[in-house]
Amino acid sequence: MQETTITTSQLDIACRISGPEDGFPVILIHGWPDDALTWNRMLPDLHGAGFRTYVPWLRGCGLTRFREQDAPRNGQLVALAKDMLEMADGLGLSRFSLIGHDWGARAAYIASVLAPGRVAGSVALSVGWGTNAPDQTMSYRQMQNYWYHWLMGLDRGADLIRNDRQRFMRYIWSIWNPAWEVPEEEFAATALAFENPDWADITLHSYRVRWGLAPRSPAFEELERRVAADPVIHVPTLVIHGGDDPCNDPETSAGKDHLFAGYYERHILAAIGHFPQRQSAASVTKLAMPFLLRNIG
Repeated sequence: MQETTITTSQLDIACRISGPEDGFPVILIHGWPDDALTWNRMLPDLHGAGFRTYVPWLRGCGLTRFREQDAPRNGQLVALAKDMLEMADGLGLSRFSLIGHDWGARAAYIASVLAPGRVAGSVALSVGWGTNAPDQTMSYRQMQNYWYHWLMGLDRGADLIRNDRQRFMRYIWSIWNPAWEVPEEEFAATALAFENPDWADITLHSYRVRWGLAPRSPAFEELERRVAADPVIHVPTLVIHGGDDPCNDPETSAGKDHLFAGYYERHILAAIGHFPQRQSAASVTKLAMPFLLRNIG
C-alpha cells in the first residue's frame, strides 16, 4: 500500500493507493463521521478482482490539509465532488469508477453529473440522489432522523462539534448501527481523523449550508448551477441502502429512477444500518463487484 499526497487547487489530499498497478481505477470516498479506513474490509476483494484502489481522506479529515491558511473551510457537497475530480486529474486518471458512502455517495452522484464521460460506474451507499435541496419533500420520520442537522444549526451543536466531538460521534455511530455492536478499536482508529484542525469548520458549514443557514461560496456557484439545471445522471449507478438505516431511511433512496438516464439499480440490505461497508462488507461486494466489472472501460 502506497500512502501519498495529491495536490489540488485547494488541498493536499492524503490518499492510500493499493492493488494491481495495471488494474482499472476505483476511487472510494468515505462519508461523515468516518474516514478512509471504512473501506478496509472491501479492499482485498476489489484487489482480487483486479481493481486498483484510491482511498482519500475528505477535506477536513485525517491528514488532508488546505494549502492556504486563509482559504474558506467550505463544506458544500459540490466542493467534495470537485476535490475528487481534481484528485483524479492529479493522479492522471482519465476514467475511473466511484464507490461512495454518505458524504462520499453525494460526491459520487455530483461527480457523475459534472463529468459523466470520466465515470465508468458509480456505487452509492446509504444515500439517495435528489436529496440535497433544502426544500426537498421529507417525511416526519426523516425529519426526526435529521435531528443532528438541526442541532448543528445552533450554537449548542457547534459547541459539541468543536469541544466534545469524540463523544458526540461515538453516540452517532451507536444509534446509526442498531444491529451491530461497533468495535471500540474500530471507532478509535477512525476518530483520529476527526482531530484534523479543519474538521469542525467543514462539518458545521456542510450541514448549515445545505439548509441555507450558511453562505455558499461564489467559487462553487457555477458548479451548483450546473447540477441544479440538469441533475439527471447518465452514468451507470448502483445504490445500496441498509434496510435499518436510522440516518437516511431507505424511503429516501426510493422512487428515484427518473433521475437516472442510464443503467440504474437499487438494493436494500435487510437488518443493516448506516455503515453497510463496515457491518456487512461481503453483502456490499457481492452486489458491487459484478456491477463494477460490467462497467470497466
